[in-house]
Amino acid sequence: MTLTDAAATRVASLVAQKPGVKALKIGVKKGGCAGMEYTMTWADEIGKFDEVIEEKGAVVLIDPAAIMYLLGTEMDFKVDKLSSQFVFNNPNQKSACGCGESVNIEPAVPEGFAPTDH
Repeated sequence: MTLTDAAATRVASLVAQKPGVKALKIGVKKGGCAGMEYTMTWADEIGKFDEVIEEKGAVVLIDPAAIMYLLGTEMDFKVDKLSSQFVFNNPNQKSACGCGESVNIEPAVPEGFAPTDH
């Protein structure tokens, strides 16, 4: 996972305002009309199996259960007239619901891995 300059700046700014917080943790969970939702929580410690992304002054953790769903994803921060939000440009996303709150994501298949039928 990578962060745009805008996302890195926003994450670093938010973490700096939270005493004791070390990073923003990203994950996925089942929910919403399209099947899955991205999650974001504050992390006061780095878990043993968390994937650590340190980019452009920001620290983001990836929940171990979400790693295969987030491979190749770019995290951005968008501001428009009515809202500001983090946006995930995820090549593993197959579709999204109309309101944009949930997505259909398939886990990435590592290069060179060919699943077999048993």
